[in-house]
Amino acid sequence: MPRKIIITGGSSGIGEALVRRFASEGWIVAFTYLHHEAEAKRIADETGALCYRCDNNDPESIRMAAEKILKLLHRPDGLINNAGIAQKSLIEEMSLGEWDALMGVHLRGAFLWTKALLPELRESGGAILNIASIWGQTGASCEAAYSAAKSGLIGLTKALAKEAAPDVRVNAIAPGVIETPMLDCYTEDELDAMRSSIPLACLGKPEDVAGAASFLMSDAAAYITGQVLAVNGGLYC
Repeated sequence: MPRKIIITGGSSGIGEALVRRFASEGWIVAFTYLHHEAEAKRIADETGALCYRCDNNDPESIRMAAEKILKLLHRPDGLINNAGIAQKSLIEEMSLGEWDALMGVHLRGAFLWTKALLPELRESGGAILNIASIWGQTGASCEAAYSAAKSGLIGLTKALAKEAAPDVRVNAIAPGVIETPMLDCYTEDELDAMRSSIPLACLGKPEDVAGAASFLMSDAAAYITGQVLAVNGGLYC
């Protein structure tokens, strides 16, 4: 019987790669999107996945999306909290609304999706994967809120791995510099500087993260929980 997975933020970048990877492996995939409706429907058409509009910064939107998905995917086997936004600015120039939005989308959103799906995941003996970031491990200048949110996601992962055991495994991936639209705010010179600082001398691709996710959600990782897998080309060891 096909396994079923829910992926938040699946219409571009890492999220799209996740949807395509799991669909190609025979999973029944449901994913959320917010702004990129045309892209989400194209991905759904090409992969057979189900797509649902959801604002990860809106608790009611999450509740409604989770309710709709669970009606179709009763007792899912996996949840990947991937939805995210970026904000590059000095902290003294960041508004409270911008700070709250980053915390809401990345951290509160992951909490709400986990809370909504955990009882079903306990029944299926499923797994949760949180897409964190290298900046949640090391911090990044001009990305204080993003770093704080991702650091919180790592803490949530480690705590929930203990709380949800032995029924549900919970892990995280901490991607490094990955070629996604989130890099659009950087100049080519800044990207070249990033490449030169990475031991493998290149930026990562969304498919690199999707491959790691496939492993952590598989039976091959049955004895792995509470871990943060770095996919960063050696930038942070």
